[in-house]
Order: sequence, then structure tokens, then C-alpha cells
Amino acid sequence: MTARPLLEVDGLTVEYGQGRAPSLRAVDGVSFDVRPGETVGLVGESGSGKSTIARAVLGLTPVHSGEIRFDGADITRANRGLRRTLSARLQMVFQDPYSSLNPARTIGQTLAEPLLVHHRLRPAQVDARVAAMLERVGLPAQAAERYPAQFSGGQRQRVAIARALMTSAELVVCDEPVSALDLSIQAQTLNLLSELQRELSLSYLFIAHDLPVVRYLSHRVVVLYHGAVMETGPVELVYERPAHPYTRALLAAVPDPDPRVRSGRHDAPVAAAQAAPRSSAVGCPFAPRCAHAVELCRTERPPLLPLRGDGVAGGAAVACHRAEELISTGNDVASGTVAAGLPKDIQMEET
Repeated sequence: MTARPLLEVDGLTVEYGQGRAPSLRAVDGVSFDVRPGETVGLVGESGSGKSTIARAVLGLTPVHSGEIRFDGADITRANRGLRRTLSARLQMVFQDPYSSLNPARTIGQTLAEPLLVHHRLRPAQVDARVAAMLERVGLPAQAAERYPAQFSGGQRQRVAIARALMTSAELVVCDEPVSALDLSIQAQTLNLLSELQRELSLSYLFIAHDLPVVRYLSHRVVVLYHGAVMETGPVELVYERPAHPYTRALLAAVPDPDPRVRSGRHDAPVAAAQAAPRSSAVGCPFAPRCAHAVELCRTERPPLLPLRGDGVAGGAAVACHRAEELISTGNDVASGTVAAGLPKDIQMEET
């Protein structure tokens, strides 16, 4: 994927005021891009800044510093008029399919609204496009006459996906879009997103805490901790050869039914989370929990730098003073670990 990035996030910092206390830095100098037809996954624990980044991209959260560009244009502080225009190309699928749809409106009314805002179409044209989109996401055209309460969670999420695509969006921000669904329904929804991406050349910014799900759908991954990027790169490289201790810990924590895989995990455990303030840039934010931390890690913030040598090239970068050293000592995360939690149909499709 060599085309110009569709979305560019450069040095994004988001802070929340806390009265007289120091501001909470929810996102700390994050940079990444999303290219046409590509899925970039954002992963990390709860509170790592994933959803805040999504809200900043969509203009729902003020940006403290940094820049967000869409198709080359700076949208960091876009006004309401520009945001309204952007909404035709930049859409979102929310986590909860039960609260993201208006219960008092029919599905047809919900899907027609973006068309009425952005296009001048006759009622017959609107109805035809609504019916076509419902069928594209695997629902009957007659669903337009029903209300959200008459659908299951998976069906509602299909409606939410259809709504995001009604205006031919180019980038869809997916914020935990399958976490509220049953496992089998998750698989169906993920397969639908994958199919739509191939058909429509969509780009996704995909936010999730479920590592197998991110691996299945994403081309590249950004690993976040306390609002900062710990590691980034092609998804297979990061999952097979994680360079940052935090990434290794995340992958090692994924449940695996194979006792041979479990017994082969020898990486040191991660200490319990500490309520360290995020307003300070001194040292690595993961140092208090890292079994590999040395004094340098606690006093000097590691920059995000490309990995070098030993087959780790190819766009991977890590913010760790000891990354090269840890890579040279071997990787304790088995390659099959993060596939174990996938629904069976996804695993079969992946192979």
C-alpha cells in the first residue's frame, strides 16, 4: 500500500482538565497513518487512549497539540461546517449496537438520514439505496420498516455498519464494534467488515482489546499504553516477534487451550497497574510494571524508533531502550497463541 495516507495522525496529544490538579494526559504524542484500503488496529488495556484517539479524529474531543490530516487536509480543529462535509467520507461504528440506534425511528429512517443530509435525492431513490444497503449487509429490504428493538444485537450492528456506508464513506472508525456481541456473531460481523473492505476499498481504524480479532482484520497494529505508542508495525510481524515487553505481556496473556503453548511461556509476569500520573514525560510509562526495566528506563523516555537487523525490518518501530537486546534473547510468545481465541470459522478462513 504505497498511496498517500488517507488519515495521518501526527504527534497527537489530548489532555483532560481536573480542576486544580494537573491535567490528565490521555493521549501522549501519538503518530500513525491509515492508507486507502488498509486496516490499522489500535490495541492496549482499558484506559490506554484508544477511544480518545477515535474521538479526536472525529472531532468529538478537543486536541491539545499535534495534527490530524484527512486526505492531506488539516482537520485538527475543523469547524462544524467542515465536519458536516467530512461526515460523508469519515464515519464511525460504535461499540454498543443497542444504544447507537434511535429506538423511536425505523431502520429505514435511520439509514435515510445521511442521504438527506448530504444528497438531494427523490424519495424513491432514497428507498432504493436503503434497500440495497440493507441487502449488502445481509438484511432483507423489508427490515427498513422495523424498529431497532425488533432486531438482535448482531443485526443491529449490521444496521450500524450500513448507516456508516450510506454516503460512500472512505474511512470508518470502528470502536470495539464486536465486543458486545456473542462469539459466533462476532465472527459474522468481522467477516462482513472484511468483505465490505474488499468490495468498497474501505479503510478502517479498528479499536479493540481483543488481540485475535485485531490480528484477523488488521494490516498494521499500534500498541498503546498510558496514551503512548509502545510498538507499531505490520500485524504479523508484531504478533510473531513482539519487541516491546508490554506487547509480549499482552500476547502472553491471551488464553490458549494448548498446555504445550502455556508451558512454553517463560516471559516474566507484569506487575500490577500503578496509578502513575500521565502528565509527566519522564521515563518510559511502562517502566513501573516492566520486569526488564533498568535505571535508564525510569529516567529517560525512549523514542519510537525503527527496528534494525535480524529480519525485523519492514515498518516495525518500538519505544524501548532494550528492544534490540530483548529480541536477540529470543521470543517467548508462541506463534499460535493469538489465534487460539478466534471463532472457528475465522480460524478456518484464515488458514
